[in-house]
Parts: sequence; C-alpha cells; structure tokens
Amino acid sequence: MKKAIVSIFSVFCFCVSVNATALPDLIINIGARSCTSLDGMWKYIVDPLETGYYDYRLEPTKDGFFLDKKQNNPDLIEYDFDTSGSLYVPRDWNTQKPELYYYEGCIWYRTRFDHKKKDDKRYFLHFEAVNYEAIVYLNGKMLGKHIGGYTPFNFEITEDLRVGDNSLVVKVDNKRRKEGVPTNNFDWWNYGGITRSVTLIETPQVFVRDYSLRLSKKDRNMIEGWVQLDGNVGPQEVILEIPELKKKIRLQTDSTGKCTFSEKARPELWSPETPKLYKVNWVTAYESLSDEIGFRTITTEGNRIILNGKPIFCRGVSIHEEAPFRNGGRAYGKDDARTLLGWAKEMGCNFARLAHYPHNEFMVKEAERMGIMLWSEVPVYWTIDWTNPDVLQNAKNQMREIITRDKNRCNIIIWSVANETPLSDARLEFLKSLVAFTRQLDDSRLISAAMEKKEFAPGVMTVHDPLGEYLDVFSFNQYIGWYDGLPEKCDRVRWELPKNKPVLISEFGGGALYGKHGDKTERWTEEFQEDMYKASIRMLEKIEGLSATTPWILMDFRSPKRPLVGIQDDYNRKGLISNYGKKKKAFYIMRDWYKKIEKEELNNK
Repeated sequence: MKKAIVSIFSVFCFCVSVNATALPDLIINIGARSCTSLDGMWKYIVDPLETGYYDYRLEPTKDGFFLDKKQNNPDLIEYDFDTSGSLYVPRDWNTQKPELYYYEGCIWYRTRFDHKKKDDKRYFLHFEAVNYEAIVYLNGKMLGKHIGGYTPFNFEITEDLRVGDNSLVVKVDNKRRKEGVPTNNFDWWNYGGITRSVTLIETPQVFVRDYSLRLSKKDRNMIEGWVQLDGNVGPQEVILEIPELKKKIRLQTDSTGKCTFSEKARPELWSPETPKLYKVNWVTAYESLSDEIGFRTITTEGNRIILNGKPIFCRGVSIHEEAPFRNGGRAYGKDDARTLLGWAKEMGCNFARLAHYPHNEFMVKEAERMGIMLWSEVPVYWTIDWTNPDVLQNAKNQMREIITRDKNRCNIIIWSVANETPLSDARLEFLKSLVAFTRQLDDSRLISAAMEKKEFAPGVMTVHDPLGEYLDVFSFNQYIGWYDGLPEKCDRVRWELPKNKPVLISEFGGGALYGKHGDKTERWTEEFQEDMYKASIRMLEKIEGLSATTPWILMDFRSPKRPLVGIQDDYNRKGLISNYGKKKKAFYIMRDWYKKIEKEELNNK
C-alpha cells in the first residue's frame, strides 16, 4: 500500500456513528467494481401453477426447475430450459411477448455462464431489481429470496461458484398480493421479470462494501461520513482521497471494519446551476474504489425549501419508470434516463418526482450529473394492509435498500413514505413508524408524502391529514379541473394550508390524447389539457408558501386501469409528452411558467 499523507486539517474517528442504524449487507457502487455482466438472452419457462416449485400436494419439491435438468432416459423430466423460449434481461416480460402482455404470475429464468474462479477472490451475484418476488438458485442450490420489485439485492456465491459452467435460475413471481408493497391495487403496469441488470461481482477477500460521505449539517466547512469493510478484517487502514480538494486522509477502522470521521473542507457546493461532483477514492491494502460525490445542504425555513442556505423553488415534474419510444415497458438504462431527464430539462425543470417506487440507479446518477434534484419514494400506495407488521417491515426494508444504494447521491433531497393513502389511526401509526425509521437511517434529507386535498367548504380547499405534522414538506395531490369539476373551478377556489412548512403540489393535471384537437371544453383534446394547465397555474400562483410543483406526468405510461378504446388503450394519458415522444400543447404552458419563475429568481438574487 502507498504511504498515506495525513491532511493538514483535523481528522478523527469516533464511536458514535453518523448513521446509527445498521444497514443491510448490500454492496454499493457496483459500476466501479470488477464485474461481469450477466445481461442478455435468458431462457424462460412460464409456470402459472408453480409446478417447478411445488409438488402435487402443494409442498416445496426437491426436484424442481431450479435443478436445471435435462431429459436423460429412463428419467422423466418434464421441462427443458434449452428448448424453451428466450427473454432479454434486463427487461419486463410483458412487452417482449404478446402472449405475456397481461400475464401476472410465475416465470422461471435461466442463464448459464463460465467463469475462471480465483482462490484469493470473493464473488457475489447482484440484482438491481426483480419484480416482485425472486428466489435465486445457483447450480441447484437456493441462495435466498428477495421481496420488493424496485430495490437491489445481492448474494455471496464464493463457495458455490464453479470453475467453468454455472447454471443460474431465478423464480420470478409478480402476482399482486394484499400483503404486498405495493398492494394488489395500483395505477401502473405490473411489469414482471428481471427488470434491471444482473452482475457477477469479484472482490478481494476484504473489500469496501459501503460508505457515506456528505457535508456536515452543522458546519458547512466540514465533511463527514463512514466507511465499512467486509471480510475477516480486524482493524485496518483506509485512505480517503479527494484529489481536487487536496485531501488524502488516513483512517483506522475498528475490529468490525468500520470507521466514522469528520474532516475540515470547503468544497464547491452542488446545485442545479452548478452540479459539481468530486472524484473520491477509498484505498485499502486490497483495493481502490472510486466514486463521484457532490456536497450540499437541504433544509427548510418556514415555508421555504433551503438549498445551500438559499431559498429555491423546485420546478419539477413527476416521472414513471416507463421506457420512451420502444412501445413502453420498464425503463432501465442510461439512454432511457437521458431521454426522460432531457425532456424534463427542456421543460425548465430543476426537480423531478420519481413515482411511485425507487427508480433505477442510472436515473438517479444521470439526474445528479444534469443538475436535477429528486424526490424518491417507496410504493406505499393507496390502501395497503396497515395492521400487518410484516407489511410495515417490508416497507421499511425497501426504504433501507434504496437509502443504502442512493445515500451518496446529493441530488436526492426528499424521501417520500407514501402516496394517496386514506386516513385511519392504523395508517397514521404505520406511516409515523416509517417516517421515524427513515429519519434514523438518513437525517440529511427532507421527508414527505403525497397526501390528498379536501374541500371543507364550498370553494375552500385544504388538507386535513395528521400525517402532515410529521413531515418536513407539506405535499399533496389535487386534480381540480379534471376529477374535481372543470378548469374554470380553479379560478373560484382558495386554499387554506399550513404557513410554517413549504407546500409542494405533488400531482395536478389531466389527460389528453396527442394529436386529438377540438374545443377547450372537449375532454381528451390537447386544448382541454392546455386550458386546464393555464387555469391550474393561475390557481397555484395564489398559494402562499408554494415551494415546488410536480405535475402529473412527464410522459404517458401504461396502466391496466385505463381501458378507454381509441383514447387510453391501456395508457394513462395525463402525460405532457406522448409515449412516442411527441410534446402536447400543455408541455409548453409548463415550460413558459417555469422559465418565468426561473427569471424571477435570477432577478431577485
């Protein structure tokens, strides 16, 4: 190992962790590691009765599809991956095969790969996401199960990986379920499959598994964080390098391989105008791991959102993880992210709400590079099973996994715990627990939820939700002019909202089929949507404390709840852009409004 140069500034390790709650053993920053992609064409078997998992008494079988056997007379083998069809990974199955368009159930995936195993290395299988339940087998051995369709997970396979040929089988089940998160009723397509990348990771025996690095909340001239090694480590030296800040800091881990630290520094702060990122290296005797990290502070002051000590209006838009151009389906790669975020930037956005679940890592990282702040949420959506402790644990685990993956992405400014959930005592206790859990995991960001508005007197709108007391940002969805009256109602209402918290309108808008034109009073026309956005903006400009808006939604997205033939055709048409990338008239209304707000902010500086 190179000799470390100790910074001339103070650096120290201390016992109290910056993040006191232990996170799971998820490996972060996969792209910077020694990896082999397992993406590509995988064999698949559709198994609606789960014959490959249960015997005829509905007991788990010892001789299931996970063994990846071949017919070998006189044995009776009633499946064969080699002669079955193929699906591309990563992608959903619904948009790859017409016969799987509406399918919800079990499908088995299988790929085979060769690998030159090294005795001095460790190996992990990493899945970015599988919707919804995944049971993973390597060479016939079950590695484990993961529940949750939008968060990453990994398994160590050092002892099970063979030199040469390996069989990797994944049982994927996307059936909706009452005890699921999301539950069995939600308004987007339940895309099944291995929807994000699969990677074989090679690490040293001792490696940097996880770390956190951020600007101190208490002192903007300090950076702080922690690093966690994995392996039979004992006390180890770790060097933190930030070359552009001329930092080369020697740290010493404890017997568990962890060290927390604080260091004087004055980095240029990340903002939408200047999305500055610093190259960061973690160096041990075994490896060097690099990342790009930005530094910023995010707080609230009265009814304003404060970024780096200055108020900011979050000019946003809501986005589903729907692929642009290629007949829909789950978005998953850099090209998808750059297209969607590029449209948001063109509209004048400096903020986006990633609805209604954690999006892929490309989306988060590309937004960070482009200067787009983010709202990230877990799919606690509509009416889930509030009294079931396993459901709460599921929601917490999904929040833990996405915070683990994205805690070093400075552009995420809001964690959201729910969307449009009905009021009840059980629901409030559930969400209070999730809010407290989220704060414990990460106290450097704001917490919110998309609540619902209420008309408590003719023309007087408010939000009567006790959850608001526990949130940093008072966010809610409202559809005056679409579900509630016609656009002219926007000019007749007034709002009564808290004055001590920033107000974020997390959804507003209405549907239009691109290319359908007519009078502004005719639903589904671009003119109706355009007029509704004009009226909505007039209404929103009167709301005291308005600090952010995220209209619903950037692009049309597929949903089975939208069957109107010739108009919806299984698409929610509230997009400002069609699913073929065509901008509707309302897109330009939002663009002009955001340009006006941006100009006013610049003039006030």
